[in-house]
Parts: sequence; C-alpha cells; structure tokens
Amino acid sequence: MTRHPRRRRLTTGSVAVGIVLALAGVLFAANARLAQGQESRAPQSLTDLAVAASDRLAKLTTQVDSLRADVEQLTTAQAPAGAAANGAQTSLVEIASGRVAVAGPGLTVQLTDAPSDALRQAGVRPDDLLVHQQDLQVVINALWAGGAEAMSLQGQRVISTTAFRCVGNVLSLHGRLYSPPYVIRAIGDAKTLRASLYASPQIQVYLQYVDAVGLGWSVNSSTALTLPAYEGTTELQYASVPAGIDVLATTADSPTSGASATPAMTPAAPSSASTTSEGSPSVP
Repeated sequence: MTRHPRRRRLTTGSVAVGIVLALAGVLFAANARLAQGQESRAPQSLTDLAVAASDRLAKLTTQVDSLRADVEQLTTAQAPAGAAANGAQTSLVEIASGRVAVAGPGLTVQLTDAPSDALRQAGVRPDDLLVHQQDLQVVINALWAGGAEAMSLQGQRVISTTAFRCVGNVLSLHGRLYSPPYVIRAIGDAKTLRASLYASPQIQVYLQYVDAVGLGWSVNSSTALTLPAYEGTTELQYASVPAGIDVLATTADSPTSGASATPAMTPAAPSSASTTSEGSPSVP
C-alpha cells in the first residue's frame, strides 16, 4: 500500500493550529477575567472617578477629625496652669476661625433647580433652569453684608477662605460634591439678614426667574440654628493680617451697619430648632 506523506503533514499541521487556537482562547479568557477585576477596582468614567475621590476624602476627613481631637486632648493635658487665664481669648480665636460649632438665631435659605417642563415655554434655555455659582455667591455675600456672624453651606461651615464652584448642577465644596437643593444657613439677626437679601439687585433678578420658570427659593427664620465646626485647615500661605488690625474685635466695639450690636451666636449646645416662615417666596 502506498503511503501519503502530504496527508500526514496536513494532519500534523491541523493539530498544531488547534493547539495554538486553544492557547489563544485560554489567553483571551485570562485577559477578560483580569480586565473585569480591574474594572471593579478602578473608575471607568469621570463621574465614577469624582465619586471615588469624594468617598476617599470623606474617609480621610474622618481620620483627620479623630487625630485632631487627640491632638487637642493632649495639648489641653500638657498646657501650663497659667493658660486658663487666656481661655476667653482662645474661645474668640476658635469662633472667629470656625473651629468650634456655634448656635444662635438666623435664617435658612434654600435654592434648587426649576422643573424640566419649564423648557416648553418660549425663549427658555436649559441654563435658565439651573442654580448657578453666582446665585449662591450673591446669597452668601448678602448675608455677610447683613451682619451674619457664622454661616454654613450644605452643612459645611463657611469661613473666610472657603471656595466653591459649580459644574453644571453639581456643587464642589471643600473637595466634596453636592446636588441641589442648596441650603445656606446664617446666624444673626433674622430681620436684618432678610432685609439684606431682598435689597440685593442680583437676588431680585433671581426672583424674576423664580416667577418665570420656577427656580426654587425659600427663606425661613429660626430661633436656634446650630452650625458645625470647620473641618479643614485654616493655615494661610500667602495672606497675613495687616498691622494694627484687631481680628477679634467684637461687634460691640465696631458694629456693622444694620447689624445687631450684640453677638447672636454662642458655642453650640445640642438643641432642637424652632423654625417659622417669614412669608418669603417659596417654590417646591
């Protein structure tokens, strides 16, 4: 019987191709499994990355707060006996820098985006339905001008070095991201603060959009607001206080125009707030 070498070579080649394909399949499966594991560990979009960074910041902030409490406890334990005489000065420093929680009467202002069905109106743009960075800025500035002694935004203490920015309808504040509604609380004389709000020309423009497209706006007075302490660093790298300026001067020494001469806030103590409406425009 005559042998057929070509057929043997063909059979050997087929086996080799099959082995290569099998190895390739194993390699592809391993790569897919590895990629799946990486996807579960690493963010795959800018939104996921921002959320992951925000979660990490929250965990680190909790650790920093715990370490700061330990430092304060050790500092107090090692302080000399004469340091007690400077307790009042230390208290003023802590209040001025926002390092302690405070309580007192004041206002709560809430802003939120308009409903999307307002786009059906002629001439209305998507941008008109959003609360923008400048809207929050004019409210905060008006409250400071009205004699606010302390303020918070989204539950975080606002101090002299606080900076925030809005991207679309997302607020970035102290490394964290927030969606509307945006809530601003200010301690001070409620009547004076409210008058300062409605005296602002920029806020009057905002109120026109409240009536036109339904932007959210509400102002409520409270007899007992409690604002948290500032959690970040207060160190200044490029700014300094000019000579001759007393940063701890009380309102009784240098009263703000239109503001109460007596400080409204005190170091915070647990209490329930009593809130009453002042008849301001309110849009759900």
